[in-house]
Amino acid sequence: MISGKEIMDSKRRVECLFSGRRPDRVGLHALSNAFNSVNAGCEASAAYTEPAKAFEAMLWTYEQYDWDLYIQYCLHSVTAVMDFGGRVRMPKGPYEGALVVEAHPMTTAADFDCLALPDPRTAGRIPQALAYARLQYAHGLPVTFFARSPFTFAANLCGLETFAKWLFRDKELCHRMIALSLEHIIKVLAVWCQEFGADRVWMWTSSPSESNQVLSPKFFEQFALPYHFELHERIRKLGVNRFGFHICGDQNKNLPALAAAQPWSHPSLLSFGHEVDLETAGRSFPQDIIYGNLEPSFIQTGSLPAIYELAREAIAKGKKAPGGFVLGTGCGLPATAPAAKVFALTKAVRDHGGYQD
Repeated sequence: MISGKEIMDSKRRVECLFSGRRPDRVGLHALSNAFNSVNAGCEASAAYTEPAKAFEAMLWTYEQYDWDLYIQYCLHSVTAVMDFGGRVRMPKGPYEGALVVEAHPMTTAADFDCLALPDPRTAGRIPQALAYARLQYAHGLPVTFFARSPFTFAANLCGLETFAKWLFRDKELCHRMIALSLEHIIKVLAVWCQEFGADRVWMWTSSPSESNQVLSPKFFEQFALPYHFELHERIRKLGVNRFGFHICGDQNKNLPALAAAQPWSHPSLLSFGHEVDLETAGRSFPQDIIYGNLEPSFIQTGSLPAIYELAREAIAKGKKAPGGFVLGTGCGLPATAPAAKVFALTKAVRDHGGYQD
């Protein structure tokens, strides 16, 4: 139990971790856009189409589960599809929580020559994301900017299966697609910095297409890693110094190269799926805050005692991370996860998350 020590509010706890000090307890959070909306009685699609409703749902959900104020965002450049003129539909029914691609901007290699950099203020869902960011700014919260990694963004231009084939058949085209993706990410990020100030912007990125379930470590080092270096060189020039990175899926074979490179500033918030052991993550990135790594589907389907025990085990491992730990989901929390099962994470942190325990 957390006792015998001052209990911090969320803002102080987050700042404590980012200043390299140990807070009262481990952090607590979930990747939860669609869940927030459903939890507040809205459709899952409200997380993507109605910034004011999504923001209100986030505030109430965070207070309900005692989550800390890490990343909160209204997704915009989720797939690169909408920004570059493709077609995406909103989630439907009780179980969908994510956007669904209906048509990619590219179907052939020749289509690349028809692509142009989108308007960084008006393309795709950027206006909705800006509206959400303005609400964050008005409430004194960190302003989140979200984009996929340049590699994943490029794969979304044509679809992952097609992009994987082109990695073998047309390496030059793939590099051009990744470079274009990076340029677009930076141009949109610059809009955030101009409007809110770089010191208020928290950049959050994710790299699901770099998972070893898709990409070999050799191809990761050839096609993905160089653009991580360039990305961080560019964001440092913009003055952004707070960064979060969801290293999605099974990236165990990429960890040595990422650990040797570490192009981001320290400390950053590094998020991992259930495929990566938390102790391994902590040893690999001792200067950073480790986030994770509960399997989202288990929170939907597991029993309450089993979810609580899984969270307790994750806390025991995460406490060993030299740079600090946030208990969270290893990917997006299911939109219809039962409330009591989500609360099992809160209870586990209250019971076992104190650093004096």
